[in-house]
Amino acid sequence: MSFQEILDLENLLALLTFSVGWTIYAFAVDGTALSKRGLSRRMNRQREAWMRTMLNRDLRMIDTAIMTGLQQGTGFFASACIFAIGGCFALMGSIDHIASVVTDLPLSGNFDRALLEIKLFGLVTIFVFAFFKFGWAYRLFNYCTILIGAVPMVREAEADPAMAELALKRALRMNQIAARHFNSGLRAIFFGMAYLGWFIGPFVLIATTLTVILILARRQFFSEANACLDPIHEDATL
Repeated sequence: MSFQEILDLENLLALLTFSVGWTIYAFAVDGTALSKRGLSRRMNRQREAWMRTMLNRDLRMIDTAIMTGLQQGTGFFASACIFAIGGCFALMGSIDHIASVVTDLPLSGNFDRALLEIKLFGLVTIFVFAFFKFGWAYRLFNYCTILIGAVPMVREAEADPAMAELALKRALRMNQIAARHFNSGLRAIFFGMAYLGWFIGPFVLIATTLTVILILARRQFFSEANACLDPIHEDATL
């Protein structure tokens, strides 16, 4: 049975909506002028402020603690992806049991073993992608720690400002690249949650994809967290 025979028009439309929605959202957040107003890009400017503050202090335990926290968070998500991948492979051996649950739902339609296997393989692909993103981000945060160690102390920076600026920019850029890969991995997990809607039905996948995009867009551009980075921000809770 060919791939086209397994996926009918409704499932192809749902899968296309999911893929295009993820791609467009990622491009809007990372590669357009709109991204400058987003939380991720604005936090990059705060990373620069952090690095420049670090340059002016000799005791950098705070900075190493921050880097440890970033690495631990990245390592946690990478480990979670490994467990998720293992769980998906375990589910492949329980397809009949999954089918008995899914077919009881009003939107699931008829059971198709080949289609369910494709859905599970797609879920594995998403978590593998997320794992590679988190794994690379973890390694880059490790490199960033080394580059932070190469940033000269205050006296050395005052004696050679050009060298200090170059070392700072290296550490900053490495930190920003690591954060971008971490965000990509986290985005993959969010869209993986939307992908679960496909196990119920193609139109559910379309609905969950659009819902996740709206939630992520709101948090990226219109959330309280983004408003905290405005030049003048009054905490409404005070």
